[in-house]
Amino acid sequence: MRRFVILLSFLAAGCSGLPANDPAYQSFIAVAERVEPVAAAECQRRDPELNCDFEVRVDVTPDAPPNAFQSVDSNGRPMVIFTTAMLRSFRNPDEAAFVMSHEVSHHILGHLDQQRLNSLKGAVFLGELVSQEGGTAEEIANAQYVGAVVGARSYSKAFELEADSLGTLITHLAGYRPSIGVKYFEQIPDPGDVFLGTHPANPERIRVVNRTIRRNHLN
Repeated sequence: MRRFVILLSFLAAGCSGLPANDPAYQSFIAVAERVEPVAAAECQRRDPELNCDFEVRVDVTPDAPPNAFQSVDSNGRPMVIFTTAMLRSFRNPDEAAFVMSHEVSHHILGHLDQQRLNSLKGAVFLGELVSQEGGTAEEIANAQYVGAVVGARSYSKAFELEADSLGTLITHLAGYRPSIGVKYFEQIPDPGDVFLGTHPANPERIRVVNRTIRRNHLN
């Protein structure tokens, strides 16, 4: 069985990180070992040419807030990065499985590439608009920066909801309960429905997950 590679990024000797025998770390590994094969299979099913060799990294930087996000390394290998505080914030394996499934879904759905393209389009569009209006080089550069930010965020909420929906299915297929995992949204701050915000309001995300559960007869 393939499995996630767990890397502990200790920044300094003796830092208060996450020992290998820590219960939160052990639970996290157990979740990863069940979620990874399902995520990899779904990834390959949707796009056989996509790199589905997921790696999970645990960032034990002291005082780093709870966070998890998806990225790729210099070789295009998909990574999912969790902070120590994030691991400790999970109240049960179902929550950990749901968040992990959500993050791998961003890669499976191609959200990073879409976000970069949207950013480029926004920068080009606004930069050209200011240029045509006779803007200075500095004004054009500022417009390109703003356009890139607006472009990158234009569909970010939709991407989050798409990842929630696919993540719900992966959570279930891995043997965990998305109906329990989704309760993680009840304990984190609600970003609200802010214009150009990066995440939807928590109640909307909960509705999407519950709708996916009902539609697919999950638990």
